[in-house]
Amino acid sequence: MDFSYLADIVLMVVYATILLGVLVLIHEAGHFFTARAFGVRVTEFMLGLPGPRIGFTFKGTRFGVTAVPLGGYAKVCGMEAGKMSPYLEPVLEMVYRRGTVNMEEVAAYLGISHDDALAALDELVEWGSIAGPERRDKFNTYRAPAVKGVCALGEGRPIDDVHALYESEYRQQYRNLPFWKRSVILLAGIIVNLLFAMLLFVVIYSLIGFDMQDPQTGAIMHVTVDPLRAIGAGFNYIGMVIMAVASLFNPMTAAETVSNSTSVMGIAVMSKVAAEQGLVTFLGFMSMISVSLGIMNLIPIPPLDGGRFIVEVFQKLSRKVVSTRAMNYLSLAGLALFIGLFVVMINQDIQRFIFGNWG
Repeated sequence: MDFSYLADIVLMVVYATILLGVLVLIHEAGHFFTARAFGVRVTEFMLGLPGPRIGFTFKGTRFGVTAVPLGGYAKVCGMEAGKMSPYLEPVLEMVYRRGTVNMEEVAAYLGISHDDALAALDELVEWGSIAGPERRDKFNTYRAPAVKGVCALGEGRPIDDVHALYESEYRQQYRNLPFWKRSVILLAGIIVNLLFAMLLFVVIYSLIGFDMQDPQTGAIMHVTVDPLRAIGAGFNYIGMVIMAVASLFNPMTAAETVSNSTSVMGIAVMSKVAAEQGLVTFLGFMSMISVSLGIMNLIPIPPLDGGRFIVEVFQKLSRKVVSTRAMNYLSLAGLALFIGLFVVMINQDIQRFIFGNWG
């Protein structure tokens, strides 16, 4: 067995995990901190795709890492599409007073259909107002949340003012915010990625410095530039990435742009190469990927941030609410497109990896 080959693969995975982990953490932190600054509840902040996870809870948010540490998410409450259920307030009261309920009990007690009861219960789970069913439940059971030092999970409690409780919960939801605040939350991850890239450009070009060859003498000189020139270089690179992403929507240039792009596999290979060339090169590569991550998220296709922002703009201008069904269709179409691009790019990267051509 060629252990050096295996070691190279391990190093590629390690460097890519560090690089992407840092950038995804920064991106999701942008969403998290802006949401919390606007008083919106965030129930989860995870590195990795949704699934089995480990972590800890702090001030109502579960922080941790999932079983598939690729990507990440901040679960901002109240981002569900469509109109709100008209039964949220009585269902919330029922769950709090009883402690535990199931769909059939809610439907029978309120005289509504099972579908309406389930929709209201699941929406309150999305709000972080109640706890959803657990795997050990024989029947899907919804529970009142625990309050430290007051009551346990699933324990009933008296309610003095039901409407005040409902209003308190509603005020902590994304959908309660005005358009501009929702827009800030959606775009915060992108903005933070671009700002982080700018910071790296300043660190590399103004603080650490870089080597260049004197065109007249051929001597290698270590130079630094002032921060404004470093920021200017950052803006130039951002402009280049924007043009590259825009070319994806041009039938004449889309194929060439995709052929010049790379997948996670390519990023892993180039992360290792950059790390072996030194800290400055690795930081430079990180800044470029940070810009790419930010600009790619601006693409106006759900479920990307740019797609969600376009939906918000449409709702603001049309004064209509995009239905859950329409949002699901848009998200599925976007997901299918990205899976297709991923398959094409991973195939390209496999060919590059086999033939050693990463130019």
